[in-house]
Amino acid sequence: MPMKPAFAALVSAIALATLALTGCQEASAPPPAQTPKVGVVTLQPQSFTLTTELPGRTAAFRIAEVRPQVDGIIQKRLFTEGSEVKAGQQLYQIDPSVYTATYKSAQASLASARSLAERYEDLVSDQAVSKQAYDESQAARLQAEAALEKASIDLRYTKVLAPISGRVGRSAVTEGALVSNGQTLAMATIQQLDPIYVDVTQSTKDLLRLRREMAEGQLEKAGASGARVSLLLEDGSEYPHKGSLEFSEVSVDEGTGSVTVRAVFPNPEHTLLPGMFVHARLGSAVKQEAILAPQQGVTRDLKGQATALVVNAENKVELRHLKAERTVGDRWLVSEGLNPGDRLITEGLQFVRPGVEVNAAPATNVAAQQPAGDNLAKSH
Repeated sequence: MPMKPAFAALVSAIALATLALTGCQEASAPPPAQTPKVGVVTLQPQSFTLTTELPGRTAAFRIAEVRPQVDGIIQKRLFTEGSEVKAGQQLYQIDPSVYTATYKSAQASLASARSLAERYEDLVSDQAVSKQAYDESQAARLQAEAALEKASIDLRYTKVLAPISGRVGRSAVTEGALVSNGQTLAMATIQQLDPIYVDVTQSTKDLLRLRREMAEGQLEKAGASGARVSLLLEDGSEYPHKGSLEFSEVSVDEGTGSVTVRAVFPNPEHTLLPGMFVHARLGSAVKQEAILAPQQGVTRDLKGQATALVVNAENKVELRHLKAERTVGDRWLVSEGLNPGDRLITEGLQFVRPGVEVNAAPATNVAAQQPAGDNLAKSH
């Protein structure tokens, strides 16, 4: 049966609309997804010195408190406060008049006792005097010699001398002051400042960790420079002279759980004064084949675990769980989770997830890696 003209026109219009709709859908289809680009850093192993940065205070190498050893009135003070003095230099003069008289009296007593002893020595052989009288004369001579020696010592002690070389502080007494042997107040204090001590404390946890890593072969003891110590002053500048480790206490402070470590530093310019607050950098050990990961590529999950994304050999993203021990400048010292040659993602992290294929290129947001000798791992 032939189709009516009106119906045929309607069918043709529907067919044309269907074809147009299909063409529009094909034209508006999204293009295929592009491979995301990321910036990566290829990790290279290196060796560097593990250091421990600890706060501490300076202490004088030697301290001597000057006290009188005889009683008397101070006649003179013979030094300038704050100046350098030498061992044996006279600091004070105590009135010697009484001790001079005692010394002369002892001299006279000795001369008399010696004369009597010599005379009895000639007479005892002829039995003109008894043996007992002779022995008593000899004893009296010895006592007179001892009395003269004591008088000489007391007279010498009226000159108060510096027991050590160093810088003398303020004088606690002035001319005319009465001093006495055995007094608790020191007349002055002398401190030897060159060399000078720096006392710091280190936690037993850090000591145990270093010993464990050395025992496991992860660390090796530093060479001749391992015992050297550098110093940072309060203003952030580095002290120009290097020090050396002296000793550690053999016991642990029960209150703080720490061990005292003492270093000695040369101090020819007297830049360091007792009681100054400083930071000491102790060279602990040298770690070989260490992995230093840029901080831009290390994040923390909700549990606080350090994580990182790396690009594997198939150019796909892998999630790694890390053990980041400490910071080294702008990098993390990683002991577990990353290997030499891994390509760590530091750019484009927000656009990728594990398992996604990526296009890796050298990162531009990471500074060049420092030479191995400049790397210092700090522990506070």
